[in-house]
Amino acid sequence: MKKIILIIAFISLLIVIAVGSLSQKDTEPTTLMKLKEKYSRKEKPSVDHSKFAILQQKFTSPQQVTEACESCHNLTAHQVMNSNHWNWEREEFVQGRGVIYLGKANAINNFCIGTKGNEESCAKCHIGLGLDSKGKLSTDPKNIDCLICHDNTESYAKAPEKGGAPLPTLDFNKIAQNVGKPKRSNCGVCHFYGGGGNNVKHGDLELSQFEPSKDIDIHMAADGMNLQCVDCHTTEQHNISGKVYSLSSMNHNRNTCEQCHTTNPHKDDILNEHTLKVACQTCHIPIYAKGNATKMYWDWSTAGKLKNGEPYIEEDSMGNHAYMSIKGSFVWEKNVRPDYIWFNGTASHYLEGDKIQDTTKPLVLNQLHGSYADDESKIYPVKIHIAKQPYDPVNKILIQPKLYADKVGEGAFWKDFDWVKAAEVGMKEAGLPFSGKVSFIKTEMYWPINHMVASKENSVQCNECHTRDNSRLAGLKDFYMPGRDYSAIVDSGGKWLLILTIIGVLIHGTIRFYSYRKNKKEVSK
Repeated sequence: MKKIILIIAFISLLIVIAVGSLSQKDTEPTTLMKLKEKYSRKEKPSVDHSKFAILQQKFTSPQQVTEACESCHNLTAHQVMNSNHWNWEREEFVQGRGVIYLGKANAINNFCIGTKGNEESCAKCHIGLGLDSKGKLSTDPKNIDCLICHDNTESYAKAPEKGGAPLPTLDFNKIAQNVGKPKRSNCGVCHFYGGGGNNVKHGDLELSQFEPSKDIDIHMAADGMNLQCVDCHTTEQHNISGKVYSLSSMNHNRNTCEQCHTTNPHKDDILNEHTLKVACQTCHIPIYAKGNATKMYWDWSTAGKLKNGEPYIEEDSMGNHAYMSIKGSFVWEKNVRPDYIWFNGTASHYLEGDKIQDTTKPLVLNQLHGSYADDESKIYPVKIHIAKQPYDPVNKILIQPKLYADKVGEGAFWKDFDWVKAAEVGMKEAGLPFSGKVSFIKTEMYWPINHMVASKENSVQCNECHTRDNSRLAGLKDFYMPGRDYSAIVDSGGKWLLILTIIGVLIHGTIRFYSYRKNKKEVSK
């Protein structure tokens, strides 16, 4: 009876401990609970700009607004004009090159190729008001465009092909009196439309994220946490944290999931162990281009065809441009499963004038470095954009063509549709040699996927990677993954180990049985 009472008491004690532990875990604020509490608080503006007398005057130009801003924010101009958003380049260390300046000013991409000679068009996404046709930045602080980032009316817009100037019909007074902390609309008007249209470049940044649902992005969801870009991309002296990997080589000033969620975000230890070699995005962004399709392929070699002497446009079934006379042919995809690479945060880049070593292989314009053996590397999801773009087959360098001009006859491809002339003018403006010949080469660019985060219920499941049938990580061959990989030696060894274990158990049991029988007989004697 005493034993039964002791057993019942012991079980009761275990139940009490378990219930107490569970209730403590339920009431203890978790990291996620703290984050939700922090970002659910609405930030109240510390100032009402509509009350300032200097903003009551009649503004007829954005420069006048900037001058009024700088009368109070008198240290801001220096900060802005030393930022990469202003200079379109930053100091970087690139392996094999040393310390260089890297950015839109000298890097080549496989979308609209580059800014040289096309500045007046590209400047629609510059935070200045005076970028001229030679790419020369204004040194006048009044040409800083304060409103492009700080307009809270969501009505400010740049004019096309005007060197960064805004539309002249805007109500500058109303906008100036309603400035504040940048919203998604301020960032998105450029970053969602990079490359000449919605969701062209990134694949995970597009117009559906102005007011997204939770299905699009669990962080930005208007009916959820409603995070703004600057909540993660924090700013110090107008330098914004986070770098686009197409224009950055060093692994610092990056934005990471861990800065909010810590390095141990899961309750399950086996999942936390994955974070050593697997980036959060790999599991939590199973697909991208959820709202609208993204451009996956761009063929410049087909550009230049005309109908009745005029350029034309064709659309695909989703309403995206399938062909444009000025740009060539495109392939778009929606709800795309990412590719996966090892990435340690460092990269190298093709810069203007670099020699192409092997023209028979695709040229990677932003090589992201990493491997399984590299302690700093993790598996990351990426969008791989493929293109055919012009290059000089004699000098073996990519061509920076002149694309935009105001008038026919200036050599710009978008006006004259002549590749040789556009290459000749563009390369001259870029200060690069040109042989007079134009060919086309296949290029690739890698864009890490960081947005369009899914809820935990819709994240990648274990059997999507640990499987021999269409594993998400089938392309990563430099390590052994249980469930995905087959090794005859390992499998045969495992089978024989199991067989020998069973045989050993049987032998051991048999010996024990006969030993027992023998001992019993001796005892009975």
